[in-house]
Amino acid sequence: MEALAALLRLLLWLAVVASSHAQQRPRCRRQCGNVTVPYPFGIGAGCHHGATANGFRLRCDARRRRLTVAGYGHVVAAISVPKAEATVLLNASRACYDRPSGRVVGRREKPMALNGSAFLFSSMKSKFVSIGCPGLSYFFDGGGDYVTGCMSVCRPSERALPGSCRGDDGCCQSTIPLGLDSYHPRLGSFRARGQETTFLENSTACSYAFMVDAMWFWLAGARFNRTGDFAVPVILDWAIRDAPGCAAARRDAGTYACRSAHAVCLESSNGPGYICNCTDGYEGNPYVTDGCSDVNECERRDEFLCYGVCINTPGSFICTCPKGSSGNATTWLPPRHQVHHSTQGSVSVGVFMLLLVCFSAHVWLQKRRLLRAKQRFFEQNGGLLLHQQLGTLASTGVAFSIFSEEEISRATDGFAEARVLGRGGHGVVYKGVLPDGSAVAVKRSMTVDARQVREFAREMLILSQINHRHVVKLVGCCLEVEVPMLVYEYVPNGNLSSQIHGGGVLLPPAARLRVAAESADALAYMHSSASPPILHRDVKSANILLDGDLAAKVADLGASRLAPAGEAAAVATMVQGTLGYLDPEYLLTCQLTSKSDVYSFAVVVLELLTGRKAFVPVEDEEEDEEGSLAFWFLAAAHEGRHREIMDRRVGEELGVEVIDEAAELVVQCLSMAGEDRPTMKDVADKLQRLSSRAHE
Repeated sequence: MEALAALLRLLLWLAVVASSHAQQRPRCRRQCGNVTVPYPFGIGAGCHHGATANGFRLRCDARRRRLTVAGYGHVVAAISVPKAEATVLLNASRACYDRPSGRVVGRREKPMALNGSAFLFSSMKSKFVSIGCPGLSYFFDGGGDYVTGCMSVCRPSERALPGSCRGDDGCCQSTIPLGLDSYHPRLGSFRARGQETTFLENSTACSYAFMVDAMWFWLAGARFNRTGDFAVPVILDWAIRDAPGCAAARRDAGTYACRSAHAVCLESSNGPGYICNCTDGYEGNPYVTDGCSDVNECERRDEFLCYGVCINTPGSFICTCPKGSSGNATTWLPPRHQVHHSTQGSVSVGVFMLLLVCFSAHVWLQKRRLLRAKQRFFEQNGGLLLHQQLGTLASTGVAFSIFSEEEISRATDGFAEARVLGRGGHGVVYKGVLPDGSAVAVKRSMTVDARQVREFAREMLILSQINHRHVVKLVGCCLEVEVPMLVYEYVPNGNLSSQIHGGGVLLPPAARLRVAAESADALAYMHSSASPPILHRDVKSANILLDGDLAAKVADLGASRLAPAGEAAAVATMVQGTLGYLDPEYLLTCQLTSKSDVYSFAVVVLELLTGRKAFVPVEDEEEDEEGSLAFWFLAAAHEGRHREIMDRRVGEELGVEVIDEAAELVVQCLSMAGEDRPTMKDVADKLQRLSSRAHE
């Protein structure tokens, strides 16, 4: 019986190994139309990696010459093994309007679900785009939570600004976060707001929204003028997701996907899992046994420079000077004659020494290139200026450090997934521990504009000197990378958004007014007391943190701008912010002022008073409500219904008078014209008085 059981176990193991080597079966189809299907993908049962419903199984409609993901239906246009990417087609969402009334006459919203598959939307290579005037588009994830979106209007042609898809030219765009596996678009507009005629100028009959390959859309440029029903390419990242990472995957030899002898396992950069690559000097498919083959560098002289005698070796090559000359054969220089030795031993020693020198030179060059890259990033990010200025401020007690990339990596355990505190459209925040044991939050951004790079050192210098009890302290930065990383003090109780909308232990009503007053005090300090004034630019509940005592800490100053002195001072800049909080006047004029922060902060106060999110999903296609909490509140306030939409507990505990005064303040802050809004100092004083009355 024991022998039979052992035989059965052996047969089961062989079955697992056989299924994992499905790519070796000659019957598996590897072409559909003009799309090549490399393993771990496969057409039909047994020709792909893993389970049937994980996204690697594909279907081929031979008649229509169309390749789709089995179980999901997404049309596949291309698959890349080296990049671990796939290009699929996404149908654009559309909403059309009756121009006289502004009512919706047709809406088609096209979602895309990837949940449970090997795919995630690429946060680096895909973006969310909205086209139409006026357009208001956003999308939710599979759990119904708002992810991101943008607003677009059309400026008169004589006042057009340079650039494209910037928000005021009938097109806007937004980056998407890591780990996104579901896309549910919503399209709305300002058209129902008859009193806001500014938004209705140069309106279009329809608005469109879609996720798209960022490079493809950029190349399309002004030529992108599609209407009706159309599809666009979107980039997806894929990985082997049946294990959390390489270490766990290697423990199960039967399912480990890196099959080639010259394959290397790499952690997935988007979500859990891993990908396989061929090692340096090899190319091919690492998921197939013997799939990585040696690159013959000598046949690719334009890619691997060699001006002498090239000898291909496994995984590399040797480039030597022709017989009778010496020098560096990888650089074009006139050869120098050398003295010949007659003994065979001298030749052998010479070849060995040459190999040793070449290897050492290769290692040295790699290290030198890395150091040069770090030095170049350090200098272009203003490191020399920042270092010099910090030296002059040492006597003032300013505690600010310039960290190396290695220090940040050690502090975050190599940017481990377990250290992630949060993800956003612009980057990921990790919890780090410095050598002295202090906890920090490291923001690792994905992109930065050229102007921000030029001004980075100066702005870091200003932000490092902010010392306010309700502003998260910036303790340092890392400049050795292309996009600088910021290091903040660690705040333990998460952000205000999760406290309001998280569904757990929520802030009591009196504490909500206190948090609002503390946050307003911090913003008023930035506007009025900092020198020069600081405009936050992205005020929202997710950027207000709560410490151990649930005191407010305004965070994420990475998008902030320095402004000239004076409340009316404006900074011309590309529109940046979060849909639902974005100042409409800033959107139209591209002029950022302190009143832009006032508008955004009013939306935060509304979240605290109503318990609602900045965007409310609208399921009824006959409704033309755009889902904006600010516009929805203003409509209710104008009709005297503001008490009805307040959180019931807030209304009961704070009382009618406090609610009415708070609502009046919010209405003032949400004025369409910035000059009609109060200053942040006035807002802070008013909220402080209301908070004191609530505690009496």
